[in-house]
Amino acid sequence: MKKIIQIKALEKIVSKLKAKGKKVVLCHGVFDLLHIGHINHFHEAKDHGDILVVTVTSDQYVNKGPNRPAFSEEDRLKALAALNVVDYVALNKSPTAISAIKGLKPNIYCKGPDYKLHKNDISGEIINEIDALKKNGGKIVYTKGITFSSSNLINRFNQICSPGQKIAINKIKKKYSFLKIRELIENFKKLKILIIGETIIDQYFFCDALGKSGKEPVLVLRDLKTEQYLGGAGAISRHVSQFCDKITLLSMVGEQGEFLNEIKKNLPKKVNFDYIKKKNSPTILKKRFLDIITNNKVLGVYKINDDVLEKSEEKLFNDKLRKLIPKHDLTIVSDYGHGLISKKSSEIICKNSKYLALNAQINAANVGYHSMRKYKNVDCMIINEKEIRNELRDKNGNIKLLMKRLANSQKVKNMIVTKGIDGSIFYNRKNNKFDLSDAFAKKAVDKIGAGDSMLSVVALCLKFKFDEKLALLIGSLAAADSVETIGNKEAINKIKILKSIEHLLK
Repeated sequence: MKKIIQIKALEKIVSKLKAKGKKVVLCHGVFDLLHIGHINHFHEAKDHGDILVVTVTSDQYVNKGPNRPAFSEEDRLKALAALNVVDYVALNKSPTAISAIKGLKPNIYCKGPDYKLHKNDISGEIINEIDALKKNGGKIVYTKGITFSSSNLINRFNQICSPGQKIAINKIKKKYSFLKIRELIENFKKLKILIIGETIIDQYFFCDALGKSGKEPVLVLRDLKTEQYLGGAGAISRHVSQFCDKITLLSMVGEQGEFLNEIKKNLPKKVNFDYIKKKNSPTILKKRFLDIITNNKVLGVYKINDDVLEKSEEKLFNDKLRKLIPKHDLTIVSDYGHGLISKKSSEIICKNSKYLALNAQINAANVGYHSMRKYKNVDCMIINEKEIRNELRDKNGNIKLLMKRLANSQKVKNMIVTKGIDGSIFYNRKNNKFDLSDAFAKKAVDKIGAGDSMLSVVALCLKFKFDEKLALLIGSLAAADSVETIGNKEAINKIKILKSIEHLLK
């Protein structure tokens, strides 16, 4: 008998079986590493009915941390189909079991004992699944066997984590339980956050490369589709809104207010958007042309006026700074060097912020001109290796010595240097201590926005005095989440990060 069935076809089979009086039991999960706990769970579930159906989460929705699942959806389906106790297996192309429950309408939905306490379900979806089950005439049953963990086995015997990551995670486990970390992260809601920086509109043009022009040495592209995302400080606001409820974004738009409605529409409702209009300037627009097959960038075109603000605009902006900064617990600055933050503005920020986190970025428009030197007494700074080498005009020097040099000259308490696939380095100036983290993302779709996503969560962690290793772990997971999508298409996902932490600590 063929056990692996498309879920739509399986719905018809289950309907016929139920019409014949058969009681159908549904189990759902990832089943990344099939083990004795799963087998016992299936046998106990089968005792509640006649037919056991198992639906499997597809690869795209597996949410158990970086580089998971360890086994592909095809392999996981085959492993389950090999068990005599299982009658049918289907791939569920949905993030939860709700669609499978609605389609299959099982008599019984079986979950393991760890789901009995609904408050421990990070996603909160178990309640929605039970609601869908009841509406379709089924009931929930929790098995009673000993709970085993695929994540624990994979962490122990597989190379999901590097040796360095395993050492750091083991040290974190000695100091924090997952429930404690979750509680601490939930406390972020109490903070009032001010985000300062340029708001950018990112447009991505996905193209087909036709080849060289017949008359000129020019690459010709066919524009197939366009996507638009909120970038810059707007993207940081979306990231932070996953964790905090009271957020103000202070930014700028063009003189004519281009894209203003789009910006407001794409900012979460919990973000209060305050801005100035910059004269003789458009709202910053960055166009990127990509090969649709590889997602490699072919060309970038910026629409920008990066002159400094006029005196009247600077005064208006500085007045807003003086008014807003004292009302917020944490100030996050992402200075893209496009003329918004002057030396005088930076002095106001540094002097008045209760806790200051900074990312001052180098890009094609400001390289050679933009500097972090206008910021001092920063609590947390994130900078990539290329940027710190440019800042200190040192191409080959030891990175740790460069970090000490910049931290001492600018009085930076905590500094993180990101190194792409080589991970990141954390430096605490007071303790003169370094912590290292290997990168969790082994393959990056797009690196744009990774620093902003890391800054968003590391600043929150350090404001709450998290251990440096834990702050670096959470920030690295946020960066790994960010590089898995094109640009700033998706905000980092708090639930996904919590689940990653939960599974890494098993």
